[in-house]
Amino acid sequence: MPGGQRLDAEKSGTGDRSDSSVGPGLRVKRRKLVAVRLSALLGTVWSSSALAQENAIQLATKIPVSTMDVVQLALFAGITGAAILSAILLIRERARTASENVSLRERVAETGNALQRAEALLNLKDQRILVWFGDERKPELVGSLSRADAPEDRATFLAFGKWLAPRSAARLERAISSLREEKQTFDLVVETNKRAFLEVQGRIAANHVAVRFLTLSDARREHAELRIEHQQLRGEHETVLKLLDALAMPAWLRGGDGRLQWVNAAYAQAVEAANAAAAINESREFLGTSAREQIARDHLSSPVFAQRLSTVIGGDRRIFTVTDVVDGEGSAGLACDVSDVETIREEHERTVRSHADTLDQLNTAVAIFDTDQKLRFFNQAFQKLWELDLSFLESRPDNTLLLDRLRSDGKLAEQPEWRRWKENLLGAYRAVEPQEHLWHLPDGRTLRVVANPQPNGGVTWVFENLTEKINLESRYNTIVRVQGVTLDNLAEGVAVFGPDGRVRLSNPAFANLWGMPEGLVKAGTHISVIRAACQTLAKASPWSELAAAVTGFDEDRQDRHGQVELNDGNVLRFAVIHLPNGQVMTTFIDVTDSVNVERMLKDKNEALERADQLKNDFVRHVSYELRSPLTSISGFTELLAQETAGPLNPRQRDYVDHIASSSFELETIVDDILDLATIDAGIMELEISEVVIERTVRSAADLVAERLREHSIALDIELEQAPASFHADENRLRQILFNLLSNAANYAPEGSTIQLTCMRDPAGVAFRVHDDGPGIPPDVLDGIFRRFEPHANGGRERGAGLGLSIVKSFVELHDGSIEIDTGEGRGTTVICRFPMAPEGFREAAE
Repeated sequence: MPGGQRLDAEKSGTGDRSDSSVGPGLRVKRRKLVAVRLSALLGTVWSSSALAQENAIQLATKIPVSTMDVVQLALFAGITGAAILSAILLIRERARTASENVSLRERVAETGNALQRAEALLNLKDQRILVWFGDERKPELVGSLSRADAPEDRATFLAFGKWLAPRSAARLERAISSLREEKQTFDLVVETNKRAFLEVQGRIAANHVAVRFLTLSDARREHAELRIEHQQLRGEHETVLKLLDALAMPAWLRGGDGRLQWVNAAYAQAVEAANAAAAINESREFLGTSAREQIARDHLSSPVFAQRLSTVIGGDRRIFTVTDVVDGEGSAGLACDVSDVETIREEHERTVRSHADTLDQLNTAVAIFDTDQKLRFFNQAFQKLWELDLSFLESRPDNTLLLDRLRSDGKLAEQPEWRRWKENLLGAYRAVEPQEHLWHLPDGRTLRVVANPQPNGGVTWVFENLTEKINLESRYNTIVRVQGVTLDNLAEGVAVFGPDGRVRLSNPAFANLWGMPEGLVKAGTHISVIRAACQTLAKASPWSELAAAVTGFDEDRQDRHGQVELNDGNVLRFAVIHLPNGQVMTTFIDVTDSVNVERMLKDKNEALERADQLKNDFVRHVSYELRSPLTSISGFTELLAQETAGPLNPRQRDYVDHIASSSFELETIVDDILDLATIDAGIMELEISEVVIERTVRSAADLVAERLREHSIALDIELEQAPASFHADENRLRQILFNLLSNAANYAPEGSTIQLTCMRDPAGVAFRVHDDGPGIPPDVLDGIFRRFEPHANGGRERGAGLGLSIVKSFVELHDGSIEIDTGEGRGTTVICRFPMAPEGFREAAE
């Protein structure tokens, strides 16, 4: 110890000095000091350090010592005391620890014995337990179920659907889930796939969840089977009740006392109750008292009642087909609304009566025979036509008897083979299509007889008297002659040729228009004679084609129209019209004045087209001439902006930026003009490829991002309903979207949002750009696609008026269409619709 070493050093030094200069008295004092120190050490060992220090102090008072000696003595005493105290405490702690170890060994032994007893109890009965400790997802598995043929494998056992019946497995999984998540205990009886039954109990302890599977004894197994059967019956009962509740027909259940026990929603609605429970509690009856009494009386003789009864629903009387079944425990009823059926039946009866009345008012004789060939209906015209006794017709004679009666009365003409003629006539009852006959009666009348088979096997006979029709034909011929006179006075030349090429009909105007001599064109003149007379009267005579159309054997008889100019300057417009009877009608009309006007208009139109072409050539030439200096301006501006020629001050940089933006806008205008010129020239070719919509839309949005940011305008892009890609020219599509977004940015208010939406369209793909600007007035909207017609209309900048025009041209090149929806207060929406692939590309792909 340091204190001891220092004391020894001092003693050594003192001894050295005593040998030379210290006297006998000083040696005596030092021996006393050593004695004091020894006394203090012994006091510490046998009593305590405090008592030793007190003795040392007492001795020190008696024996003179220095201050350093006292400090060293006190330090030595404290250290020695602390060491001894630590040793004592360590000995006591070791004793306590040994005692606790003995106690813990006893508790471990008791716990092992308890665990062995628990395992013995678990294996005592045929049972298996699943235990989840804390939040563990995998359970511990204890025990076995050998008698129930349950799988011993852990994974197979936990897969309940493999060895339990489907319904039992589903119920057990739901119960275990509720036990673990909602702390709901359960007791179930489940069925295995081998028709064995198990009792399953779910319980909760402080920090674990247990599910216990037990095999059942014979009595309990029988009880479980009854329980399962009860559950099945209960489920079927609930299913039937749900079905009845879903029906739109009132249904009810009554107890043995006749009171309502259950009704469905349709019943509650019919009796105007708030719900089914209210209808039961308030004993609201669907049927009236008399109807219920009638059901009760009929149940005395039969357990099933099925009749039509009427009741009042919603203030209207309705007819229901009521079926009520009674047994010893009560009764059940169902009502089906047949009011509409009754209405339709009554309407059908009224319609049949109406049709009968209508047929009775006709002048055409009608007789209807049923499947047995019995007369079921006849009208007054039928009785008047054949002048038969009404009593005979009302006796419902068959068709054969009716024909024999008419023959015997001399009202039918005699046939060479009567029997065969009659059988042929009655074959209509076995036919599918209607049959038509002509009867020439002995009194000179002619009848058109139509036999129309009915779907039910009967036949409807219609007897039409054609005598009047013949008279009408005579009068028709008179009318035709009148029309011929009218035709002769027409200014239009008309000639009708028969299939043999000879003239059937013509008017004087026909000969006058062609300048043919009088008497040449008449009935019977062949078309070759007319062709020979007219062939040299026109510069390009059409008579060869006319003759071929009249006398040819072309099955495809098509009408023709044309125009011919005569040598005298007159112009005739002709038409060749094929008539239904095989004849051909030719018409000629003088259109000289109209042709002269048309020629004048064509000349003016050609002059306008040449002027437009001249304009296009000028625009194209100027555009190409502008591109070269514009490229130089852009290049030098870029060099100045990069400060390759020296630094720029802020004003100079502002000028350079303004020159660059103006050059870009001018270059865009020139490109647009060149594109329009290319489109007008018809040489624009699209580079069709598969276009990824999202990439192209984002690229177009990046081009206008700086302009939108300058005016604090947001861009909302919606592509959720868009297809991934379609076939188009990607560069032109990007240019279309750029022009639409630039136009929207020009008119959108600051701080607003521009919406760019792409979605599927019935025709393909649609792009929609919407801004909240002031909208487009109707007078401006009419010319919105005209070129070089800019419209400020509240916009920030006034452009060249080419943006929407080139958009429309590019969209139409893709076989698409463009639509503008605008109005005051709702902004402007431009919709461009594209097919999934242009027509030419689809044909090439196919």
